[in-house]
Formats: sequence, structure tokens, C-alpha cells
Amino acid sequence: MSTHQEEDFSMDELLEGFQSVTGPEEDEETDEQPAEKILAHDAIRGNKQLEELFERVHSLLGNADDEEISFKPKIPETLSETKLSADEIEKLVLKYLLQKGSAAGRSISAQIAIPFGILFPLLKVWKNDQLITFKSAAEMGDYVFGITDLGRERARKYAIECSYYGSAPVGLPEYLHSMAMQTIAGMEATEQDLNRAFSDLLISKEMFHKLGPAINSGRGMFLFGEPGNGKTSIAERITSCFGDTVWIPRTLGIDGDLIRLFDPGVHEIVFEDEDETIFDLSGVDPRWVRIKRPTIVAGGELTMKELEVTQNPITKICESPLQLKSNCGTLVIDDFGRQTMPVEVLLNRWIVPLEKRFDYLNLPSGKKVQVPFDQLIIFSTNLEPNDLVDGAFLRRIPYKIQVPDPLPEHFVKLFDIMAPKVGLINDPEAVEYLIDTHYIPKQRPFRNCQPRDLLLQVRNFCVYRKLPKKVTKEAFDFAVDNYFSMM
Repeated sequence: MSTHQEEDFSMDELLEGFQSVTGPEEDEETDEQPAEKILAHDAIRGNKQLEELFERVHSLLGNADDEEISFKPKIPETLSETKLSADEIEKLVLKYLLQKGSAAGRSISAQIAIPFGILFPLLKVWKNDQLITFKSAAEMGDYVFGITDLGRERARKYAIECSYYGSAPVGLPEYLHSMAMQTIAGMEATEQDLNRAFSDLLISKEMFHKLGPAINSGRGMFLFGEPGNGKTSIAERITSCFGDTVWIPRTLGIDGDLIRLFDPGVHEIVFEDEDETIFDLSGVDPRWVRIKRPTIVAGGELTMKELEVTQNPITKICESPLQLKSNCGTLVIDDFGRQTMPVEVLLNRWIVPLEKRFDYLNLPSGKKVQVPFDQLIIFSTNLEPNDLVDGAFLRRIPYKIQVPDPLPEHFVKLFDIMAPKVGLINDPEAVEYLIDTHYIPKQRPFRNCQPRDLLLQVRNFCVYRKLPKKVTKEAFDFAVDNYFSMM
């Protein structure tokens, strides 16, 4: 770094001055963006003194994340680096102002996730074109922009085509590159990783030895066995064996079609530390979001519609299919064989992607695009796999793992584990009574879910009777009478 002879700022002065630069911004209702990060990055650009100070702080603090993340989307410095045209950005801005009425330039920048340094020259062009107008001055050389009648007319035409005005889209080539850099096929899970991921479950070593190689295959597996033995619980924890995060675009743009990829309903966003939301030292493109490797569970409600790109007929906004949302993670088909769609239809849809590791999606425009099919697919079922699928499909799912009933000692230990979690004091003598009285004489099989289910009924029994929250023989008699009355 070159030395600089101008006046230095203290860190306290830098913090105080920088917070006054960014200032509080208005909360937006559509496609929430990390506004402070965008503002922080733009506020120092072009100020040599601030740039040098931040570079100095950055070099002292280091960047530990770089060691953990093989891919990080770099914030664009020019319009060409966004891979977007000025017209594409214009559509988002005008549609936003059509709804908002007026907004400061930096608020618009935060809304569409385009750096202010790139956006501001475009705003001046659109002002000269009489699409927008300056309404008043704002902080740090910014202005409050309003939309003109000409701009409203154009915005309404844009809204008919598609009403979306959230984060600017990321192109398909950039998405494909990110998936290649973050592929789950490149990850390896060790026995230590499995122990960490399944720390809250009671899993035998034999099961670990079966799960480990299947997870490392990156292809898929069947988990089958009796209901209540934890197939879904196992499937939901497999992704955490890899223990890291991935970057995905909020929205994909493919030849004019806008496809929402980030889904807060299934994706768990990883927020930066509070200090990092004020000082953006990451240099990350705000169009991307950092999430935990996804684990998406689809049960009996799964339909073919959820496996294809769907477009809202009114807003013209597209929703990505489940397999695209689960890329670089795990997709669990729970209760496989009980979907409303025939099993053969589902298998025929995926038989080629499971083999080739890529999928073809049909877009509303009529175009077909190739995308990665890069997730660990787990079919969880209490039916026999051979009764559900033919040999050709079974060959493409090389691992078939049976989840057995728990051993007696494991069944007893589950009461020790679950009792404190439901707020009860366990009594080993009462558990022994339960097994000797209600299981062995009636030849009831043990299931992994039963200790939790019975203990919940015991707790409710104690609450109702105003008894100490402790496991007792009487409470077990009550719970068993309810739980097994129709079983």
C-alpha cells in the first residue's frame, strides 16, 4: 500500500463520520436488501483517504471467510460487470418508483441491489430523458427522485410485462459458475462430521458406516423402514454433515424471464455480524445471498408443478422448481410412494437428471435451458423400494439403507435423552415397568419416536393432575392407553 501524507482519522472519528454518511434508510416492502452494505461501499468509493483507511483496517482484521468459502460473488464496479443492460435496470427503477412515488438514489440502489456508483449516472440519463425528475437534494451528493408522467406511462407498460421490481437478476452463466464452485459433489464427509451432524440423535455405529459412503457419493439414497424410526430426522441432518454455506442469486434472469431462486420459506439466510452490516469490507455483490446449504423436504403434497418453472399469470414472475432451490444441498422426498402424482411420473421426470447430474427446464418463453442437478436426493419411505420402482431406477440410486427398529438398550436410553427435553424427570424403574408391562407381553415393536410421544403424554397428564413433572408408572399406563388404543 502506498503511503499517504494527508491528515489521518482516528478509528472513533471514522466510525462516527461513516455512520453519519450512511444514515438510516427507509425499509422497503419488496425483496428486502442489505441497504447498509450497499451504502457503505458506495460512500467510500472515490475518496482516496477513506479507501486507504478501510484498506488498512481490512488488512489488519484479515478475512477469515476467504479460507472457508471457495466462491464469493464480487461486487460489480461497472455496468458491464453486472452483465445487465441499462434498459433492464431502467425497468426495475421505473416500476419501483411507480409504486413508491419518490425515493432517494441510494434507496433505489438498495432496492434493486445495484451499487449507487453504477446507478447514479443512469439516473441522470433518465432525468434528461424526462422519465424521472429531481425532487429535492439528499445527503452526500444524492437526490430524491420522482417519476414523471412519461415515466409512469412507460412503467405501466413494463409492469404489464412483469411486475417484479426487486433485486436485479443474475445471469445464467454466472449462476452456473457459482454452482460449479460450490458443488456438493466436491464435498467430503468424515465420521467426525457425521457425529457432529447427528449429535442430537441416537444413531448406531453400523448406521453411520452405511450413511457415510452414501453421503459422500453425492448422488442419492433410499431410506426405508417402519414409520417412526427417524428416517426423516436422519435425512434432514445429512446436509449439515458438510457444515458450510453457499451463495445463491436472489433472482435469475434468463432471456427476459425473471425466476426467483431465493425462497425464505426453505432457505436459511446467514447474516453477517452487526458491525459488518455497517462497514462493508466483504465486497460482495448484493444481488446474491449467503445461505446454509439447503435441505428441502417435499412430502405427499409434491406435484409435478413444483418440479417445473412456474409463472404467475398476473405478475409474470417465475418461481424456480424445488430441485433448483435445493442445488448444492439436499432434497428429501418424504413418504415416497404416497404422493398424489404417480410414482412412475416422478421417476420418469428424474431418471435422466439422476444419471447425468443436469436437468432441463422449460421457460415460459418456450426456451429450454440446461441447469445443474446438483443435490443429494433422499427418498424416504416406509414401503419396500422394490415394490415402488423398477431395476432401472434402483440402479441410479446406488444406496438403499434400512432404518431398523431401536435395540432395547437404545430404546431405554431415548427416555433418558428425551425426558429433560420435554421438561420431565426420568425414572428408570418406570421405564422398565413400561417395557415389561406394555411391550414384551404384547410383542409391541420398539420405535424411535415412541419415547418422545409417550413422554409428551406423560407431561400433559402431570400438568392436568397438578402432579410433579416426573415419569411414573401411573402416567405411563395413561399414556399407553391413549397412544396404542388403535394400534
